[in-house]
Amino acid sequence: MNSKTREPSFYIVKRDALPWHKSLGIRIAAIVAALVVCAVVTTVLTGINPIQVYVSIFLGAFGTARKTWITFQNVAILLLISLALTPAFRMRFWNIGGEGQVLIGGLASAACMICLADKLPNAAVIVLMIVCSIGAGAIWGLIPAFFKAKWNTNETLSTLMMNYIATQLVAFYTIVWEVPKGSGKIGIINQKSAIGWLPEVAGSKYLLSIIIAVLVTVLLYIYLTYSKHGYEIAVVGESEKTARYVGIKVEKIIMRTMLLSGGICGLVGLLLVGGINHTVTTTITNGQGFTAVMVSWMAKFNPITMVFTSFLIIFLNRGASEISTTFGLNQSFSDILTGIILFFIIGCEFFISYKINFRKKAGKGETD
Repeated sequence: MNSKTREPSFYIVKRDALPWHKSLGIRIAAIVAALVVCAVVTTVLTGINPIQVYVSIFLGAFGTARKTWITFQNVAILLLISLALTPAFRMRFWNIGGEGQVLIGGLASAACMICLADKLPNAAVIVLMIVCSIGAGAIWGLIPAFFKAKWNTNETLSTLMMNYIATQLVAFYTIVWEVPKGSGKIGIINQKSAIGWLPEVAGSKYLLSIIIAVLVTVLLYIYLTYSKHGYEIAVVGESEKTARYVGIKVEKIIMRTMLLSGGICGLVGLLLVGGINHTVTTTITNGQGFTAVMVSWMAKFNPITMVFTSFLIIFLNRGASEISTTFGLNQSFSDILTGIILFFIIGCEFFISYKINFRKKAGKGETD
């Protein structure tokens, strides 16, 4: 007797690189599908017209000039942290410490503002803030990189632990510098003298971080794509053995790249403390150090694509908050809609990288 094995009706194969317009089409289709699902969920769970919900999301991000500026400022901050993590990720060094590197950079800025306000002129304080913030972030990134390079420690755990250390340092100095005593917070630093406050650009307090984000995006794209350092990062990311074979000093690349990642995060801390909030707290990053990990991965470590990914995340977050206010729904419902949209966007990457082939049924005259 001939035994027959039942073959699966479909199988998955890896695609060749899709043209950009086809990839874009798949992503747009995913967003449309996500909006349809969100509309059904909204109608079933709340009875609210989903069109009103979508209008509310848009107004939450762009309803007024001030909301629009804040949206783009938030995009700039998230984008900068995502850019900071990207060189390390390209090297397959899993830097989960963006949150701590930003916090320690912000703490360095606050220290300069508080300790040097009555000792140096404003310009000198700002220069020291820039140097200290970038330097502190760079050192915070270098520490786990050093242990990884020398003893091959787990960088995911070490960078994650550095987040908690940075958070507790900020918490400690918040009590040391609290105003008034017993309040548990620092408050606005140098509110009367404005010493250490970064200058406004064209009369707008929002533009500085946006301009810096644009510059860093362009420079990092050039650095990763066209420089020798970028090439070395790519080779180490592909295979450490290959990198060593061609004469690349892997340990040096690891430490140098994490200095860059930490330094950019420290720059973000400077912007948050010196340019936006004028104070420092343990929650000043609002969790964006962890959100940036997702942004970088969704953009496949491409600095230009990260601009759009960061915009999408911030747009959804700000719009979701507006839903809660307008319709009296709790934040959990907003998070449900955001989660659905992100699920479809992340899920569509599967169909960009792979395709599903269905087996043709054998005809009557055909034999297996």
